Amino acid sequence: MWAMEYMEQALALARLALGQVSPNPAVGAVLVKDGMVVGQGYTQPPGGHHAEIVALEQAGDAARGSALYVTLEPCAHFGRTPPCSRALIEAGVKQVHMAMIDPNPAVSGRGKAELEAAGIITTVGQKNEQAQVLNEAYVKYVITGLPFITVKFAMSLDGKIATHTGDSKWISCEESRQYSHNLRYMNDAIMCGVNTILADDPQLTRRCCGGRGGTIRKQPLRVIVDGRGRTPTTARIFREQGETLLVFGRTLSPAERESFAELRADVVEFPAEDGIINLGELLHWLGQRQITSILVEGGGILVGSLFDQGLVDKVVAFIAPVIIGGQSKGAVAGRGVERLIDAHALSRVTVAQSGPDIVIQGYISPPSD
Repeated sequence: MWAMEYMEQALALARLALGQVSPNPAVGAVLVKDGMVVGQGYTQPPGGHHAEIVALEQAGDAARGSALYVTLEPCAHFGRTPPCSRALIEAGVKQVHMAMIDPNPAVSGRGKAELEAAGIITTVGQKNEQAQVLNEAYVKYVITGLPFITVKFAMSLDGKIATHTGDSKWISCEESRQYSHNLRYMNDAIMCGVNTILADDPQLTRRCCGGRGGTIRKQPLRVIVDGRGRTPTTARIFREQGETLLVFGRTLSPAERESFAELRADVVEFPAEDGIINLGELLHWLGQRQITSILVEGGGILVGSLFDQGLVDKVVAFIAPVIIGGQSKGAVAGRGVERLIDAHALSRVTVAQSGPDIVIQGYISPPSD
């Protein structure tokens, strides 16, 4: 197996950690000696071992003189666990190949420097682009303190998200809905507007990767943005496993607060203008609570407001090969742009098939001058 293949194996291991280790990065590590893999591992949930330590424990004495392939620079600071750089030095690892340097200011370059000071040969850059994408939410979060925002929607070929009567189940196919549950699994939170709650009464849970429903700890946080405070206490989200956060744009009465407290829902109030909450302030607040990634699932007003306020990082659009017609709603509302040149352009676009649906993914490019 060549060096690049070892790093590809480390990336595959890192993907197993996605959805389980936030706010830590998902990291994979492979230890190789004499052309044989002697240890491998991936990041464990917070408080557990980092990928390098799992690999070292598996390798035992075989780690001495080995080469490590790891998707992120080993940490050199004390957090919940001791620094991995020191463990690698003490284990006698001879080489460390890193896909990328850790952008975390507490680490950035320090782990590499500590390894080199101990005489360990280091390289950086193998599979760098793949490693950056794998930890795109972590990278944004440690640099800005803000969660990575992915907007996901399903629409017909003519751009509709429902019929004129409001019927929207199901525009996307079964394969696409499973894809959506995988996205939910990989994000810390699912966000939607109150109109989605009123129209669809969704569960907003992930139903994959370990059984339907899962545990409370593994369910993403549900964030309901409700500028006018219209969320009904009868909504199905309150009967599902996991935590629910209600973001209101008005002051609640003591009776309302007590009702939501009985449903074990957390409530936070933000100033709102004409029913529109300042989403930048909300995302900053969520970032302070270590929410590193959010999957936004509608509706059009919330999605449009995120675009209007320049807060979207990534788009995942499912396009079903059906025509709905009529005057039904589209996926993105808000103010929109006045000139086509100011439209939100996607970069690094990928197009794939999901059953009969087409899935388009891309990243929001900075606005043109």
